[in-house]
Amino acid sequence: MPWINRRVLQNFDGLLFGLVCVVLGIGFVNLFSATQPGAAGALPSEFQRQLLSLLVAAIGFSAALLIDYQRLERWAPLLYTLSVLLVLLTLVLAPVTRGSRSWFLYGGLSFQPAEIAKVGLVLMLAYWFARHPPDQDRRLRALLLPGLIVAAPVLAILLQRDMGIAVLTLLIGATFLLFVRISLRSWLMMAGIATLAVTGLFQFAFREHQRERILDFLDPARAPLASGYQAIQSLIAVGSGGLFGQGYLSGPQTQLQFLPTQHTDFAFSVLAEEWGFVGCVVLLACYFALLIWGLIIASNSKDSFGALLAFGVVGMLFWPAAINVAMVLGLTPVVGVPFPLVSYGGSQLLANLIALGLLMNVSMRRYMF
Repeated sequence: MPWINRRVLQNFDGLLFGLVCVVLGIGFVNLFSATQPGAAGALPSEFQRQLLSLLVAAIGFSAALLIDYQRLERWAPLLYTLSVLLVLLTLVLAPVTRGSRSWFLYGGLSFQPAEIAKVGLVLMLAYWFARHPPDQDRRLRALLLPGLIVAAPVLAILLQRDMGIAVLTLLIGATFLLFVRISLRSWLMMAGIATLAVTGLFQFAFREHQRERILDFLDPARAPLASGYQAIQSLIAVGSGGLFGQGYLSGPQTQLQFLPTQHTDFAFSVLAEEWGFVGCVVLLACYFALLIWGLIIASNSKDSFGALLAFGVVGMLFWPAAINVAMVLGLTPVVGVPFPLVSYGGSQLLANLIALGLLMNVSMRRYMF
């Protein structure tokens, strides 16, 4: 059987592709403003690198789209294992960058394997639950092996000292709990264990700057010129946007660069300042429509693996967006999670477009029997 069935192209999902292009377009327009040096000339270097990353990510999107996802199902354990090993390899080969070993660096190029590990995790959990339907066993021990599947990349990322991506990966894995019908007693037991684990991590595993971020979330004014600076500047940018915004390339927080990491973690703050509440609603509406369409694709899938895979991709896109918006609005601590398809970052763009290629894969093959 050929790897690529040309007949599936007849079922190309134009709506999904269009929504992805719209969100990407908003992201690139926003990125130009966030990195714009304020003088005529060449494009900002970050903008050029993101364009190059988009070309690479488009190749990943095409590969994930064209190879039958049922073939990928057989490869899921191998792809998952390779992604975890790639994360572990950074502990040996990657240099220390901003206090963590998360990036492979070569010249001006960089790559963060933890982003790809999220795709591997979604594939593996879809593979596992397709073969072990989660509603057949209501006991807590039914979650032991899926828990180990999630724990492997999470622990590997924690060893890199990247708490934000580790929490995000854990949440992506927890998305599949929506399919599990264990008893209320088991849920309460899990909640108790999680509370103890978080308390222990805060006391003994978190580094000083990570504890400071949580304390700043509870009281941003405690260190307005130090650890609380990002949160305060973000709220100023969002608040100054008003209903229609300050205007494109006219946001003072952005153009005067008062807002740290405005092209990555706080890209949504830039959008809010320059386009206001209306611009934020447009972006979130398009993004929400993308997620809803993903759930419709999952519900219409012809097999359980395709449905679980599509649902996992939706979870992979939902959690970072929700955390990023909440972080920008001061509703969660600053954890360094970018907004998918909008924030600057080649690795996250590659991982997200591969995931969307898988979603498109399931969508186009739901008519193939």
